[in-house]
Amino acid sequence: MLISCPYCGPRDVGEFTYQGDANRKRPDPASPTGAEWERYVYDRTNAAGEHREYWQHSGGCRAHLVVTRNTVTHAISSVTLVRGDDA
Repeated sequence: MLISCPYCGPRDVGEFTYQGDANRKRPDPASPTGAEWERYVYDRTNAAGEHREYWQHSGGCRAHLVVTRNTVTHAISSVTLVRGDDA
């Protein structure tokens, strides 16, 4: 699988580190309940199709990216920088 880094261009997935689901929102740290954090940490939907994920170009420029990838075909439809993203 190739990921197109906005700075370095297309690179093998081996240069990147998966950092988690980009669709999930962290609970408010000021007033969460234990159940909110439990759902955030452990509950996963694992749906087939388009999925937003955080990746870091750890073997290159070290940029943090949001990669939209189809979980069935592994086809990547977009790669953007996390900076400026509301996720």
